[in-house]
Amino acid sequence: MSSFRKNEYGVLLYRLLLAYFFYFVTRILFAVFNWNLLKIDSIGELLKLCFHGIAFDTTAILYTNSVFILLSILPLFVNTNKVYQKFLKSIYFVCNLGAIAFNFIDLIYYRFTFTRSAINILESVQHETNKAKLFVDFLKNYWYIFLLYIICMLIWITLYNFIKVKEKNYTNKGKYILTSIFGICIIVILAIGGIRGDFKKSTRPINLVDANKFVNKFVQANVVLNTPFCILRTMGSASFQKLNFMPQEQAVRRAYPVKQYQNSPPTKPNIVIFILESFSREYIGAFNKGIKNYVSYTPFLDSLSQQSMIFTNAYANGYKSIHGMSSVLSGIPSFKDAFTSSPYPNQKIESLVSILNGQGYDTSFFHGAPNGSMGFLGYGNILGFKHYYGKTEYNNDRDFDGVWGIWDEPFFQFMNKTLSQKKQPFMATLFSVTSHEPFQVPENFKGKFPKGHVQMHQVVGYTDYALKKFFQSAARESWFKNTIFILTADHDNQSYYEEYQVGLNKQAVPIIIYKPDGSLKGISDEWAQQIDIYPTVIDMIGYHKPFRSWGVSLFGDKNQPPFVVNYMDNTYRYAFGNYICVFDGQKALGFYDKNDKGLKNNLISRRNEEMNQIEWQCKAFLQDYFYRIIEKKLTSGFSNGEK
Repeated sequence: MSSFRKNEYGVLLYRLLLAYFFYFVTRILFAVFNWNLLKIDSIGELLKLCFHGIAFDTTAILYTNSVFILLSILPLFVNTNKVYQKFLKSIYFVCNLGAIAFNFIDLIYYRFTFTRSAINILESVQHETNKAKLFVDFLKNYWYIFLLYIICMLIWITLYNFIKVKEKNYTNKGKYILTSIFGICIIVILAIGGIRGDFKKSTRPINLVDANKFVNKFVQANVVLNTPFCILRTMGSASFQKLNFMPQEQAVRRAYPVKQYQNSPPTKPNIVIFILESFSREYIGAFNKGIKNYVSYTPFLDSLSQQSMIFTNAYANGYKSIHGMSSVLSGIPSFKDAFTSSPYPNQKIESLVSILNGQGYDTSFFHGAPNGSMGFLGYGNILGFKHYYGKTEYNNDRDFDGVWGIWDEPFFQFMNKTLSQKKQPFMATLFSVTSHEPFQVPENFKGKFPKGHVQMHQVVGYTDYALKKFFQSAARESWFKNTIFILTADHDNQSYYEEYQVGLNKQAVPIIIYKPDGSLKGISDEWAQQIDIYPTVIDMIGYHKPFRSWGVSLFGDKNQPPFVVNYMDNTYRYAFGNYICVFDGQKALGFYDKNDKGLKNNLISRRNEEMNQIEWQCKAFLQDYFYRIIEKKLTSGFSNGEK
């Protein structure tokens, strides 16, 4: 390399290496803050994961520093000027400190989502009307994260200035331009390889799922990845793409997306569904009798479960609140990206809401947050809810928790009073608020509920109490006895017991179905999932027409056995029959016994015909899922054999 720019290129390399160093630091911090969840056995294993993470860091660093690199290598004749170097410094830190801030956010946020944040972290907050309040509360509750960020920022700025570009005048401008062009070509070629992950034309650019190639435990892919990479790779990506594993008619036969039931109840029952915020199955004693020294924080739900049908092997179909809404009410799960934030939700969707509307039900959605929060109002409008009741309709800010919405106990009572004024039959869905970060209870309830082992335990106790008060009030109303109550959760949250920190159980949720007349009691350990709630209700109300649903009735479907599908650690999990299949989008990466919820013992080396069929079932489901969404066929307006 000509001496004309050797110093500049050397300093450029040094400053990019600084970015690598701080990505390494934040990866170590990420592992330390989430050590138990990530199941890292040793320092040596951590360092190995960090080594594999270099490829993903390279992509993120080259993307975020592209403007800085370009302005550093262009032959502008003023590159070494002090003023220009200060300009470059500002570009460098705006891009790098902004990007790496997401790594610091995930030190905490990972505990709630169990996956590295992608572009959906931005989508999650865009609907919130109290962004400033949420930011202030984050700083207050996790001030030490902000302090760590400031310390790293100050060290980074100090190290940046440790080696500087020497100011120089270029007299031979022709040679300067020629050597600059040569340097630009070399750097561009290296950058393309770095962004792609290699120089092979035959391979696609490195992506999130590629992190699984370097780990034995799928959860550890989150250590290999970094958050800026995940955001950049999912930004503007078309994750909703048609798949072609088999002829579409074969996919339809296997996925069986149109159901029809023949149950005939004597009356049209009211339907009330509680989607409890972050309410993991782990928190409810009735679902955890096999855990030694288990402590329950839900005395009311434990009691209600004794009078209900409960499903002890049920799972969420997503990991965000809006995922829970689309799964439970419309039977549409979300995987890498939310269906509701894709280009496709604005279409006719056959759902629990649309069918009940057609059967003369009064349909309502209750959520105590500011109207429009979490995207619920928008999606509720798509589904066709006749009424939406939020913080605006509650109209009493004295019961506002200061962050998310109205405290659960008074808002649940508000729903009871509202329903008691409605004509039957009605269907109502309530999405709760309080059992969530920042883990607060009303002032007059402080000290009433056990704080337990994690912050969620106290607020779970409060929401359980709110449910108790609701059922006590509702039991006095005339509509109560003719109502089916269904309780589930949108996703999991903080975990204390090891059983819920690994594998499939990281998305374990309760499903409770209660009929006040006592006609429905029992325990089922069959596979169950959120998308089964919609067809189960349709079965129970006696709807006889065909309807679109990938899920099955929890009381049996003669055409399709129960199964579970969701997305975690950048892979699909498809549980069916005796096995759990881990699928990367193209092929199976592992098979596990149905009781091996932690996915510890991969049986793929002993692959059998049942495993082969499960993989084909998974492929058929995914193919039909993306086909119907993209082609806007989310209704039952055609037969099971349609091409």
